[in-house]
Amino acid sequence: MVGLAPAAHGGNRTGRVFTGDRSGDWLFRALYRAGFASQPNSDHRDDGLRLSGCYIAAGVRCAPPDNKPLPSEKETCRPYLVRELRLLTELEVIVALGSIAWEAVLAALRDNGVPVPSPKPRFGHGVEHRIDGYRLVGSYHPSPQNTNTGRLTEEALDAIFEGLR
Repeated sequence: MVGLAPAAHGGNRTGRVFTGDRSGDWLFRALYRAGFASQPNSDHRDDGLRLSGCYIAAGVRCAPPDNKPLPSEKETCRPYLVRELRLLTELEVIVALGSIAWEAVLAALRDNGVPVPSPKPRFGHGVEHRIDGYRLVGSYHPSPQNTNTGRLTEEALDAIFEGLR
């Protein structure tokens, strides 16, 4: 998932999430084109990539078999996301990359005392919901499974980030 805050907040350095993988290739190109990244790629931790007004977090911090995390893995990782969201005091927009991220964000917001509507907002590409001052935006995950099949195109990913700056 990607959190977006005002540009005045500055940037942060990334080096863990999406660096050096094919999903990251797609994501960093889109962030670059939208003005959130200093370069269109991230190949290793010290490659110079800087994010501006953008923070990348993960709902699940390890790549589980078949990219299907167990409920216990989601629960184990959630406290980290809860804390990250709490620390991002200028956070305005959350882009959830995939339904797993969408569900993780809703759970983390709820754990932070944010009133999440019932029934929960449903995930979809380009779907947006306002939740207590946050703008939650859904996007298909830029995984090879989605990009190789055409479910997610670069244009569709760019459309998510257009206008969020």
